[in-house]
Amino acid sequence: MAQDLLSAIRAQALPGSLPDGSKVDILTVDQVDRLAHDFSLELRQVEISSLENQVIPQRYLRNLKTYTPGDQACLLKAKVAVIGLGGLGGSVTELLARLGIGRMALVDGDCFEDHNLNRQLFATNLNLGKSKVREAIERVKKINPAVETEGYARFFKAEDAAEILDDVQVVVDCLDTIDARFLVQEAAQKKQLPLVSAAVAGLSGHVTTILPQDRGLSLIYGDPTSLQTNKGAEKSLGCLAPAVSLLACLEASEVCKVILKKDGILSNQLLLVDLNDYIFDVLDLL
Repeated sequence: MAQDLLSAIRAQALPGSLPDGSKVDILTVDQVDRLAHDFSLELRQVEISSLENQVIPQRYLRNLKTYTPGDQACLLKAKVAVIGLGGLGGSVTELLARLGIGRMALVDGDCFEDHNLNRQLFATNLNLGKSKVREAIERVKKINPAVETEGYARFFKAEDAAEILDDVQVVVDCLDTIDARFLVQEAAQKKQLPLVSAAVAGLSGHVTTILPQDRGLSLIYGDPTSLQTNKGAEKSLGCLAPAVSLLACLEASEVCKVILKKDGILSNQLLLVDLNDYIFDVLDLL
């Protein structure tokens, strides 16, 4: 079947070009759909085979040349767990789906409420009271049906880690309480998984990447057993859409860098962002 699929991909490939004029062979969304149907395959499988043979699914055309076809195939093979589907998590999920992360485990036990509407990408007047996980899955299907999603409509607990983090390459912390972040970090480190973590308060925030051997969140918040509050500065400053969107972009970018083993990830570093004064700074945590 593999050779037959490759022959069909090559037969259907169309000439295309990048903005710089570089010539490439492409497959349209409709062509990918037809090939998946004809060969009884998932869309993701067709796209991976296409990329591995230098034929670019047109939906990823503008990802080149920052990503090579091999990079894009690697992203499609990857699985990411997004923990929390509020402001950060909704935007991270959308960005990863558009970038072509092939599989996602989406975790949140909450439903949309009125106060989510100021910043949460998936929140609308029409889905108030509905599960954030279910709405996220439906949104991903509309954006990129090649992405395979697993939904967990419950809050993350240590006893769920083995199931939720199975076959995952990167965990994304999109939570809003400090103890929950420590819980996810512990679970990720037990599974030897990198964790990309962010927090937002008002028009500022930070992002970091925590590798299994890193001290991680304790370098930011101190000893978790002696925390004075379970909420960060969000409790007093609120949470505004521009900062949420920006920090989600940084998390999504960091996730892809980790998957693709790019240099310069934020391990033992904290990227600080303040949109009040347009400050961007990286602090060494060690």
